[in-house]
Amino acid sequence: MDLIVPIVLIVLALFGAPLFAVIAASALWGFYRSTDEGAWELLQIVPVEVYRIAEMPILLAIPLFTFAGYLLSESGAPRRLVRLSNALLGWLPGGLSVVALAACAFFTAFTGASGVTIIALGAILYPALQQAKYDDNFSLGLITTSGSLGLLFAPSLPLILYGIVAEVSIDQLFLAGIFPGLVMLLMLSLYSFWHNRHLRSSNRFSWREVVAAVNEAKWEIPLPIIVLGGIYSGYFAVSEAAAVTAVYVLVIDLFVLREVRLSQLPQIVRESMLLVGGILIILGVSLASTNYMIDAEIPSRLFEFVSQKIDSPLTFLLLLNIFLLVLGAILDIFSAIVLVVPLILPVAMGFDIHPVHLGIIFLANMQLGYVTPPVGLNLFIASYRFDESIMKIYASTLPFLLILLLSVLIITYWPTLSLALL
Repeated sequence: MDLIVPIVLIVLALFGAPLFAVIAASALWGFYRSTDEGAWELLQIVPVEVYRIAEMPILLAIPLFTFAGYLLSESGAPRRLVRLSNALLGWLPGGLSVVALAACAFFTAFTGASGVTIIALGAILYPALQQAKYDDNFSLGLITTSGSLGLLFAPSLPLILYGIVAEVSIDQLFLAGIFPGLVMLLMLSLYSFWHNRHLRSSNRFSWREVVAAVNEAKWEIPLPIIVLGGIYSGYFAVSEAAAVTAVYVLVIDLFVLREVRLSQLPQIVRESMLLVGGILIILGVSLASTNYMIDAEIPSRLFEFVSQKIDSPLTFLLLLNIFLLVLGAILDIFSAIVLVVPLILPVAMGFDIHPVHLGIIFLANMQLGYVTPPVGLNLFIASYRFDESIMKIYASTLPFLLILLLSVLIITYWPTLSLALL
């Protein structure tokens, strides 16, 4: 029986059983084997964890930021952000590619979901890149890769979720992600400039166009100031900044710009809360699973095992990167955070790796996992969105994947990059 249940759970997972159900069942089975409690006491384990996370004030930030991001995606914000970026950078050789990178990074930071970015901005950016005579493979690879670029920038949902699971200050994580995120953007921008150096943009830099674009995007420009400025000036907590952001976006899109109709709100709320609901269910059952692992001393045993095989933090980080790259390609980022972070955090701290730095390493690898063949999520979303074969998407993203891999190594082995602002 001890062997049959884990095998059955693995088979169920492979055949598409909901991940939260498999995690919950494994937690209940683990507690059942290790305790003498009755069935009723066991059934209370997962609800108790759900109630515990429901009491966390920071948890309010997840649905509020998600709703604001989805609301932005239904408005004209994507088009205005592209115009603003194009006015500032589009005159450079290869400048439109950098426009795509900047716009996608900003958008993903607020939606928290890279698939939404590809769908919302792909319809604007891909035809623009084709019209400007950018290579088709380059354009596909650029947009597919750009979809997950903003995950290290505030107020990204994965940053918030990592802070909750690892019990690390989310304010510190928001600061820690700035320089690593900029490094990724800079490296991809330099490659884009070099690859498209033969293209001469028909756009000329115009202050009139910059002023017009700034004026058109005047309602979106304050968003990062509201989030970061409000938090670090001490005016808002993270959850309060999320509430202000959600109300601000709602008022602007519904009543000022009137780009979202009142009748659309129920559908937007439904779509955004489906993502939030999935995150919270996985978080609740995973915390129950984490408690079992702590009771069973699995993290300490894992650290003892790893420390016997590995005596260098550098070696541990290299193996961690390999593990996380594989994990990111087969598991969504939210499930990976709540399942794996409680296991690797004690091991990393045993090697004197700062938990905030570990968080940035973790999320940078997960970001890369979105475009890692064979099953990176962005690859299939892009294949569906642009009606291209998955093999063509694989080939188009390969150069970007290698550049991001190099940036992940820089982020991993240069901790000051993440910790300088703390």
